[in-house]
Amino acid sequence: MYLALLVIFLQCSELYAQGKVYQVFTFNGVKIKVEPSDKVKNGAPMSIICHADISKNTDFQLKHNFTFFKDGKLVFMTISDKEDARYEIPVAKSADTGDYECRVKAGDKLVISKPIYVWVAGMTKPILTADKKEVSEGEIVKLRCELPEEVPPLEFYFRKIKTNSEPIAKRVAEQNQNFSEMEYYVEAGDNILQFDCFGKRQVKSGWESSQHSNKTLVTVKEPFRNPTLITTPSNNLTEGDIIEFQCSTVAAEMRGIEIIFQKNRTILNSVRDKKSLKYSTLATQEDSGEYLCKVEQGAVSKTTKLNVFVSELFPKPTLSASMTQLDENKDLILNCSINGSRRANFSILRKSSSGDILLKKSRILAIKVNVNDTGSYTCKAEVKGIVKESKPVRISVYAPVSKPTLSVVSGSPEVVLGNPLQLICHSVMGTPPITFTFYKGDEIKKNVTNDTYATFLDEDIGLNDNGGYKCDARNNHSSGVKTSNILNVTVIVPIRGASLGSVPYGEVEVGSDTAFLCSVKEGSWPIHFKFFKKTDHEELLHEAREYSDRTIWHKKTMKRRDTGTYYCMASNRASVDVRSHPITISVILAAWQKGVIAAFVLTAMAGAGAVALWWFLCKKKKAKGPSMEMSGSALAPSLASEKLTRPPSDGNYYSGSGYIEDNENHMKSTDESKGPDLESAEVDYTEVEVSTLDPHRENIWAS
Repeated sequence: MYLALLVIFLQCSELYAQGKVYQVFTFNGVKIKVEPSDKVKNGAPMSIICHADISKNTDFQLKHNFTFFKDGKLVFMTISDKEDARYEIPVAKSADTGDYECRVKAGDKLVISKPIYVWVAGMTKPILTADKKEVSEGEIVKLRCELPEEVPPLEFYFRKIKTNSEPIAKRVAEQNQNFSEMEYYVEAGDNILQFDCFGKRQVKSGWESSQHSNKTLVTVKEPFRNPTLITTPSNNLTEGDIIEFQCSTVAAEMRGIEIIFQKNRTILNSVRDKKSLKYSTLATQEDSGEYLCKVEQGAVSKTTKLNVFVSELFPKPTLSASMTQLDENKDLILNCSINGSRRANFSILRKSSSGDILLKKSRILAIKVNVNDTGSYTCKAEVKGIVKESKPVRISVYAPVSKPTLSVVSGSPEVVLGNPLQLICHSVMGTPPITFTFYKGDEIKKNVTNDTYATFLDEDIGLNDNGGYKCDARNNHSSGVKTSNILNVTVIVPIRGASLGSVPYGEVEVGSDTAFLCSVKEGSWPIHFKFFKKTDHEELLHEAREYSDRTIWHKKTMKRRDTGTYYCMASNRASVDVRSHPITISVILAAWQKGVIAAFVLTAMAGAGAVALWWFLCKKKKAKGPSMEMSGSALAPSLASEKLTRPPSDGNYYSGSGYIEDNENHMKSTDESKGPDLESAEVDYTEVEVSTLDPHRENIWAS
């Protein structure tokens, strides 16, 4: 029974599991659209619709989270079990223009639509206000233009509208507010002013403009009227007439009023806190032109202009000279005249830095000139109080040039070959400008116009330049050209190729004389020769000045300390020291000195040998005496014979094996039975020993 119940329970569980299905869905896409269209008129309603396309495995309910964004900012969100959501905008404004997108989230899945651009065409009408309705000239009026329903950034344009003229606009950009303010200066003549404004914003297609605002009317009051300018007797005059100007104005308040009267930029007269100004003068032709009357009060300025023409009473005089360039002590005549031969009061003057110098009140001046009369001259003519001056005439009076002197700038009339030579030509007297001409031989090298001197640099100096230099000087004096004396310049050839030799060369005996010869290959005379010996410092031994390319120095009685290295140095007026290659001198002993030394050495050696021989003989004699007496009979005759017949070896004799020398220097016999004749043997032995004495003897015996 229990088993049957268990089977039934398992069967029912299986049937229940088969009846329960797992819910599956997926997003096919999300789309966004605008109604009525993506371009909406300002003020009209519009709807942003988001649609989610979803597939399900069964028909089950699904919650959707819809989120709407404009330009990346959240503007609306809703939750619905439907696949569509609407974002309603009842009254569209330009601020609603932008990129819209929607995001749909269901379960743990999120899908974002592609953005759509919505353009709300048209902007709201701006509002313009002014802080004043009535202002005076020179004051400031402040305007405010506002677009209350628009969102920045915006651009505002203010316009000033004057009657019968084009509006003047000013632009202001606002990044953070939807209004802007502007100040306008009210100028003179701005009687009635009108202002308006409009705004602009940037959209994808470009710039969009709003309507123009309401017009604001501002009334302008005048603090004073435009000035009046009149002339008496008229503005068309003749030189010599008296002309009077009067400048006036009408003002509500005279305090602070200033009247200025000027011609071109020059102020002729001015008054303050008065309503008029007067100015009079004697008319001349220079008074023709435009005159200006200006009235100012605070920031307001008004101007009136008037042209005046003054006709010529007589022309300017003309000054003529008999000559404009003449020698001193010549006669000069100056004549002043007026075209048309009109009568006038004439005077002739000379110009100077301190002022004009009156020479004569006449139309003619005749003088004998000197150099100091050089200068500019003019004349003046007076008619009816009108004075006119002629153009200046330049008079130049010339003194003759003196004979020029030509010299070398450095002072000495010489130049080193290869160096430039600068000459100066100078005239002590003569009215400038003076023209100097330099010659090298007969060839013109340079022309210079100066006051009293001129210089010439000759950079082409040759060894064989001949003919010398000279210069000419001349000015506008009739005496002509003066020529300097000829200047001969010495060309100094620098030293080249110094060398040193000696006789004898290399080795010199002590006590003998040595001749040192220093010579150069090239160089101008005189030449300064110096002889040096190299030590730890440069030791000057001898110097000489020669008009030759060589010199000889005789050094007498050479000593051993004169051994060393020698060189010579040569120089001339080119101031360049040229050094020779060094030579080495060895001072050695003379032949007789060597002989004396050799003789002394040999004598010393002979003396030493004699002393050694004497010492040896004495020693030998003491050793032989007792030995021979005791053993004389035992000596064999054959011993002597053997020793006499033994040949020498390298000049030394050896006594043989029959005798040895003991420590007591006694001779002992090794064979007592050798020969009976002792005396004979002893004599033979003695002769052999004497004949073989040499320096090595002592060593033989010692061995």
